[in-house]
Amino acid sequence: MNTNMNILIINGPNLNLLGQRETSVYGDMTFEAYFETLKTKTKANLTYFQSNVEGEIINQIQAAKVDGIILNAGGYTHTSVAIRDCIAAVETPVVEVHISNISARESFRHTSLISPVCKGCIFGFGMESYELAVKYFEMK
Repeated sequence: MNTNMNILIINGPNLNLLGQRETSVYGDMTFEAYFETLKTKTKANLTYFQSNVEGEIINQIQAAKVDGIILNAGGYTHTSVAIRDCIAAVETPVVEVHISNISARESFRHTSLISPVCKGCIFGFGMESYELAVKYFEMK
């Protein structure tokens, strides 16, 4: 188990509203509160970035000097060729994460443009989806 890893978690648009928005889908905890709990469950060094701006997410992925990236691209999952191309262009492994089960939601959410260029995908386990992604990187 690799416990000295540096992992960057990136959340995309509207995920700054976790705890307030659609609590029946996303729960009532803010990501910041969950992130503090997540840090106690791992020896990996976790950092966190959130943006509603596609270009800022791309800049973070390109600049990341980490062992792995956990990406919840939010609505950009289904629309952003630019984020897809960015993931394909970097060597850092990216795990796609979603809080909800995107396959059980509206049909427009069933297609992820980023999945084919990610190392793997974890979705539908609530906030624990992030912890599962951290565990993947720790096992490497």
